[in-house]
Amino acid sequence: MAGGGLVVRPAARGLDRAGAQRLMGQLARQAGVASVEPDLIVTAQAVPNDPRYPEQWHYFEPTGGMNLPGAWDTADGTGVTVAVIDTGIVEHSDLAANVLPGYDFISDAASARDGDGRDADPTDEGDWYAAGECGQVNPSNSSWHGTHVAGTVAAVSNNGVGVAGVASKAKILPLRVLGKCGGRTSDIADAITWASGGRVPRVDVNPNPAKVINMSLGGSGRCAQAYQRAINGAVSRGTTVVVAAGNSNADVANFTPANCSNTVTVASNDRQGNRAFYSNFGALIDVTAPGGEVRNETDPPGTRTKPQDGVLSTLNAGATVAAAESYQTYMGTSMAAPHVAGLAALMLGETSLAPAQVESTLKAHVRPLPGTCTGGCGAGIVDATATIAAL
Repeated sequence: MAGGGLVVRPAARGLDRAGAQRLMGQLARQAGVASVEPDLIVTAQAVPNDPRYPEQWHYFEPTGGMNLPGAWDTADGTGVTVAVIDTGIVEHSDLAANVLPGYDFISDAASARDGDGRDADPTDEGDWYAAGECGQVNPSNSSWHGTHVAGTVAAVSNNGVGVAGVASKAKILPLRVLGKCGGRTSDIADAITWASGGRVPRVDVNPNPAKVINMSLGGSGRCAQAYQRAINGAVSRGTTVVVAAGNSNADVANFTPANCSNTVTVASNDRQGNRAFYSNFGALIDVTAPGGEVRNETDPPGTRTKPQDGVLSTLNAGATVAAAESYQTYMGTSMAAPHVAGLAALMLGETSLAPAQVESTLKAHVRPLPGTCTGGCGAGIVDATATIAAL
């Protein structure tokens, strides 16, 4: 080489990592050798051609983003299934290629709105309710929450349509547990078991066990034994369980399933790198990820004074029942968790890791919050490029 170095190529083809390290060690010990380093292959750092990708600040902005583009140079989540345990899913052209057959675990027909209990159709029938229902004074439209979460995990990228997903070659396994007025512990626990390849009575075995589970859901209270048994079972089968911390601006220790053991519990940061005003906090937080803010803390609830600062993903335009596909910014730890679930999929597409290794690797390669965090935000903001490089 021009600088005086020599390029050495091994005679044996297909030398593995361990063999390469042995060869480098042997070379380094020879007289006259100053140093030995790998002749790395680099690639062009292209960004997705999805037209709304520039609005997804939560992927690439250096202040509040997760430093994702560098990770995409080598990782895309191929071969990894991520279960989204949520409201189910509605058809969306920016998701369809990555969606596997899921399951509806809602056992109550009234909550399910599909005329029966559990069945093999995870279609989101809408979680809207009228004034006075679900213990609420005011009515609420359907959220299409599961579709938004799924888009962050694995929307199809580089298709010239809509948005990009964190792990664009991963597969989504939609599991419906949230309907009108929410969901039950028993249904959610069974969904965790089934998603990870465990057996659930009177339900056919899941042909596509998930390596990652995302649960952007929760409520107040201690970790139910049913949750903990299901989570422990999933982890024992090799599934990483990612859970949103909750949106009550309170200690996560009082919110479940975020306070269960064997989970990766995720807090939310805003676009400026602060803990989002709504995000739960505390010693049980493992990592933080972009969850955005579509309004300021002092703005009236339900308003959208800065929608550009939320997390953009796939959605549906229907107020109650499904209508045309759409895109929308949301905010919440529900939006932060799928960033981490998608990153876990990128990791597992590169190498085999046990759930504890996924968690420790995520924590070891974060970056500090550039803003403020009162109460505890875990190890820091996940850094996708640093995490994948460490593998």
